[in-house]
Amino acid sequence: MPKLLELVRNPIAYIAARWTPSPRTVERAAFISLLMSIVIVVTGGAVRLTGSGLGCDTWPKCTDDSLTTTSAMGIHGAIEFGNRMMAWVVSAAAGWTIIAVRAAKPARKGLSRLAWSQFWVIMSNGVVGGITVWVKLNPFVVAGHFLAATALLTVTTLTWLRAREGDAPPRPLVGKPVKKLVHALTFFAACLIVAGTVVTGSGPHAGDSSDVKRMPVAVELATQTHAVFAWIVIALTVLLYVGLRVMDAPMSTRRTARTLLLVLLGQGLIGYVQYFTDLPELLVGLHLLGSTLVWIGVLRVVLSTRERGLPVAAPGAAAAAESAAAPPLAGSATRR
Repeated sequence: MPKLLELVRNPIAYIAARWTPSPRTVERAAFISLLMSIVIVVTGGAVRLTGSGLGCDTWPKCTDDSLTTTSAMGIHGAIEFGNRMMAWVVSAAAGWTIIAVRAAKPARKGLSRLAWSQFWVIMSNGVVGGITVWVKLNPFVVAGHFLAATALLTVTTLTWLRAREGDAPPRPLVGKPVKKLVHALTFFAACLIVAGTVVTGSGPHAGDSSDVKRMPVAVELATQTHAVFAWIVIALTVLLYVGLRVMDAPMSTRRTARTLLLVLLGQGLIGYVQYFTDLPELLVGLHLLGSTLVWIGVLRVVLSTRERGLPVAAPGAAAAAESAAAPPLAGSATRR
């Protein structure tokens, strides 16, 4: 009975006292959470691009009379309700990350705070999503909903990256000029994302077939501003990559900057093609996916400019891992 009461009072602490995950398990849990945060952004975009934003016309229920979608609501109701159900999958992934990080030994308080922040961002994002339905897809609230999803993407990415490294004091791998350049890159990448929400808010994909208000900005001006920020980010990334090579920075840092540059070039190509082909839904969806990869790439660059060693495994877990990896001794085959 005492153990049962302990489980009821604090199930996470109960699990942590009886299970020690390896650093690899913690990293995998954090990666799954990151992957689900990408999926929820893409499925949210699918809701908008298919005109299903008001497929469920209220929140938290789907209709005034039903918690779930009904056959009368058709495909739009199914798409919107399916996206709402994805929020539970994202929550489950975040919960698994919280448990894995909490059970890790030695304790990693900074990583635990990052993992818990996923939960709070998911809850706040759900509320913003509900408000989005209440205000009938007001473009400014829709933009806020996307930025809230980007906040989730940020914390899941940072959790994953921190799970792959230790907790030693950060040791810089680049000089101050490069760090300033990375800060500028991060700032303009954030501006690029915000400008993208204005393009969406003023563009033709309102999220529903009804008369949804758009942002009072000419879509051409919004698109051109977005393109300017994109070229600034590309130019800064090129400058960063060249600078890292000239200064003979660590290969891992150079490789991360190069990957970001390739993602940016691919994203820019999709952006221009979709603009000159009148924004087809498939390309807009791919561009949305690309935006998540760009932001993840930027965060990877930021953390690649310093190192904190490797994560430390609990002595027992390390011994078990070594035992599992060790080759069998000669003559130890099981006799029949």
